[in-house]
Amino acid sequence: MDRLGSFSNDPSDKPPCRGCSSYLMEPYIKCAECGPPPFFLCLQCFTRGFEYKKHQSDHTYEIMTSDFPVLDPSWTAQEEMALLEAVMDCGFGNWQDVANQMCTKTKEECEKHYMKHFINNPLFASTLLNLKQAEEAKTADTAIPFQYDPPRPTFDSLLSRDMAGYMPARADFIEEFDNYAEWDLRDIDFVEDDSDILHALKMAVVDIYHSRLKERQRRKKIIRDHGLINLRKFQCARTYDHLKKTREEERLKRTMLSEVLQYIQDSSACQQWLRRQADIDSGLSPSVPMASNSGRRSAPPLNLTGLPGTEKLNEKEKELCQMVRLVPGAYLEYKSALLNECNKQGGLRLAQARALIKIDVNKTRKIYDFLIREGYITKA
Repeated sequence: MDRLGSFSNDPSDKPPCRGCSSYLMEPYIKCAECGPPPFFLCLQCFTRGFEYKKHQSDHTYEIMTSDFPVLDPSWTAQEEMALLEAVMDCGFGNWQDVANQMCTKTKEECEKHYMKHFINNPLFASTLLNLKQAEEAKTADTAIPFQYDPPRPTFDSLLSRDMAGYMPARADFIEEFDNYAEWDLRDIDFVEDDSDILHALKMAVVDIYHSRLKERQRRKKIIRDHGLINLRKFQCARTYDHLKKTREEERLKRTMLSEVLQYIQDSSACQQWLRRQADIDSGLSPSVPMASNSGRRSAPPLNLTGLPGTEKLNEKEKELCQMVRLVPGAYLEYKSALLNECNKQGGLRLAQARALIKIDVNKTRKIYDFLIREGYITKA
């Protein structure tokens, strides 16, 4: 059983636990027999004996921790990372604030250690420079959505509200996700005469709070990684318009196929439909009106043999598709849309059904009545 070091103090930079998907906090467990990719577990899942696929609870494992020296025997790796983060947060030279944030070192120890190992160490400085240049070369041709710092608007300005109250200097929001999570801890006080049960309950509350902080950090990591604060609203709008146009084109193709099947048995009606579509494609008003159903022989039932999706229909649904002349794939999509809307609204009106599926209103009426009759949906 080895004790290995992780590379970051930020829980969002570590891989998630394979058991509960939460971000890992040190110390955590790495299975020595599974992988690649590496199999990590938090201590809670490890103590429960979590098993998944080939991973078994009796596998050998390694404890991942930063509790070991790197540059100085009296400084652990965890303290090294805490020092760098404190200098970043408090600013170079504010050694008292740095020491207060670290809690484990004095002002003099922080200043002496930082100056010795990170400022006056030419070997370490050149190594950092080489690492930075290598990273820049590796990502030179890669799109980085969060490449630039977001603007820093004044408090409560229009731009600040558009950025959801994000404060770039602190990398925080004015109102965080689960903003009142800390309230559950405000009255908790650990005292020596607590009973074991009371102590365990208090620790459970702390664990719950910890999991809520992990979720807050996970959401901020998504925002940071995808540049959602820095992204212009118009970029999102272009993506939405593109996807919407693609969906409309696919829907139009399915509707067009359904219309073709209506007229394919009637050569005259088929020629009229083709000329009408040619006018529409040319940007002209249709010069050939479609013949009405009155006085015209009804089209025969649609032959479903070999059509995709037929095997998913019951006998009554097959009969409906044959009589309405609707391909099974389109019927299944319309059915799914109507069921989802009915479940959300608690019922469905015919007008809502016609707004959802843009096909012939008479076909929509038959599909709607069929689904009502068979108990798939209910009237609003």
